[in-house]
Amino acid sequence: VARAPYRLAPSELKELSEQQKELSEKGFIRPSSSPRGAPVLFVKKKDGSFRMCIDYRELNKLTIKNKYPLPRIDDLFDQLQGSSVYSKIDLRSGYHQLRIREEDIPITAFRTRYRHYEFQSKNKEEHGEHLKTILKLLKDENLYAKFSKCDFWLNSLQFLGHVIDSSGIHVDPAKIEAIKSWAAPTTPTEVRQFVGLAGYYRRFIKEFYLIAKPLSKLTQKGKPFIWGNNEEEAFQTLKRKLCSAPILSLHEGSEDFVVYCDASLRGFGAVLMQREKV
Repeated sequence: VARAPYRLAPSELKELSEQQKELSEKGFIRPSSSPRGAPVLFVKKKDGSFRMCIDYRELNKLTIKNKYPLPRIDDLFDQLQGSSVYSKIDLRSGYHQLRIREEDIPITAFRTRYRHYEFQSKNKEEHGEHLKTILKLLKDENLYAKFSKCDFWLNSLQFLGHVIDSSGIHVDPAKIEAIKSWAAPTTPTEVRQFVGLAGYYRRFIKEFYLIAKPLSKLTQKGKPFIWGNNEEEAFQTLKRKLCSAPILSLHEGSEDFVVYCDASLRGFGAVLMQREKV
């Protein structure tokens, strides 16, 4: 797979030169003679700086898929039961700290305007013990954390688009602000984007699928895009419910669970509760 370099703005070219120099000096990349080459693009990070990304989409189509099972997000939340303090550790340029097999290096080649390169390379006491274990593991494996992006002993933590604290799981306030200002969709793609975001938080919305049904129909192939009263009502209802989403509790132990079910000709649903808490 070989692609021509993407066109970059002057500010991005300057950033490209600086980041390539840094990667080369650290030994993460080297000049390449590989017949392959992927283009480079930049993505702005939360702090305003730029992350250099290699567009490996064409290469990904030819690689053997990794079948390692990713954990379910709701399972990760379940593991937080009984927690009251949180810490997070972010590896500095994490991908650059993982060594690539020598025979695979040529296929990682990327092209820029400057050169052709390739890569080489639950309680406080328990929480304290877990931190010691993780930090020792990072040290033993020569993995380096970015201190400015690490937080320790927090009472609340942003986690996968949510905020976690001792009271339970909240929708991330930043996402709520984005939802408040979301304009009514005018194309199937825009509907799909909104329903995708709302669907990620569907566990916070009772009867989500019934409410979203008029919007979901607009994304079906061959269906004309007609935005009427039903679609507008569904859109505004989802926005309102997301902006006033309840706090979902983290379960405690394995007792006193009750499953509440509801069904009709239009759909069915269920919710797991413990001591009257969702």
